[in-house]
Amino acid sequence: MLSQQEADSLIAELKEIREISGPIAFPQPGDRQKLDLVSTDGAHSFIVDISRKGYMNFVKKCTYQGRFQKDVILLRLDVDGPEHTNPDGETLPRTHLHIYREGQGDRFAIPVPPDMTNTSDLFQTLIDFLSYFKTINANDLEIETVI
Repeated sequence: MLSQQEADSLIAELKEIREISGPIAFPQPGDRQKLDLVSTDGAHSFIVDISRKGYMNFVKKCTYQGRFQKDVILLRLDVDGPEHTNPDGETLPRTHLHIYREGQGDRFAIPVPPDMTNTSDLFQTLIDFLSYFKTINANDLEIETVI
């Protein structure tokens, strides 16, 4: 388990998508895609998942997840999923951002940050999520636009 200070430091660390060798296929409903990231100093590896699994009747449902060491979820953006209730009883709308909290993992969420301006555009939301996760080459990512 990470301390809050360690998690905050990992989230704030500048990252790069490892290899951008052409457009990525944005997942169709029911599928998922993975991006490998590395800190700019090469010390840490990260994974960003793009998942369209579950709740097939929601065409825009998507989850973007930033992980460390394969299983530590640092950030998770749920777009058009179910409402979320935090352990303290606060209820958030269907689109919200989970942020690692020491001792709680990703159980707490916050409203979508203002940096993520248009969550109905799943491609732009991916770029916004990557930027929020401090991915310096997020804007270099080409996305196949077939949904």
